[in-house]
Amino acid sequence: MLLCGRYEGIDERALEAVDERISIGDYIVTGGEIPAMAVADAALRLLPGVLKAGSAEEESFETGLLEYPQYTQPAELFGQRVPEVLCSGDHAKVAEWRQAAAVRATARFRPDLLETIDLTSQKR
Repeated sequence: MLLCGRYEGIDERALEAVDERISIGDYIVTGGEIPAMAVADAALRLLPGVLKAGSAEEESFETGLLEYPQYTQPAELFGQRVPEVLCSGDHAKVAEWRQAAAVRATARFRPDLLETIDLTSQKR
């Protein structure tokens, strides 16, 4: 059970019965409902059958890096094209591109993560 506070929080007497407190970040929201949904979603997706088999193998944080950029159809959108290597069919080159793109994304958005991983052992 997730107990969600609203505005000022939860009566301290009720918190004495709580087993664990969870924080999803260093910010304040008006209520605990959305953070509770995030916790539930993060936990539920780990259960067998919730996600399609294999679909969670290459995601952010699985190897300590953020995930590489995703592209869909059409091949050109707003004047920007999908990188050619992703359309090449060369799985080794695609994997190499994804690894390099994941490192770039991590360096740009979460450089702190690069301090804790060995990039020479990273494989995607």
